[in-house]
Amino acid sequence: QVELVESGGGLVQAGGSLRLSCAASGSFFSINSMAWYRQAPGKQRELVATITSGGSTTYGDSVKGRFTISRDNAKNTVYLQMNSLKPEDTAVYYCNAKTVLSGAVEYDNWGQGTRVTVSS
Repeated sequence: QVELVESGGGLVQAGGSLRLSCAASGSFFSINSMAWYRQAPGKQRELVATITSGGSTTYGDSVKGRFTISRDNAKNTVYLQMNSLKPEDTAVYYCNAKTVLSGAVEYDNWGQGTRVTVSS
């Protein structure tokens, strides 16, 4: 069993910054990719950013140039630095981690979500 604990959400004014963290704990041998998703009210969950175990990153078009994903493999933690926030960034942000327990089987794990609200 794997637990992902997110923190760092809150209320911020447009143009401001927030940093989200997500720490993984539990039973796993390694973590492959980690990612952040978000879901705004009435919308589908969308991919915000991903990062591989080697540090390669990808970003959704709406956050490119404003958000930065990083990870600390020693701490099994992924971060999302969010700058120049816009009201349309308002959503619940979810952490995702693909863990390996043994062999080549990969497990998909989700955090409980942390709310980010950007006021105009």
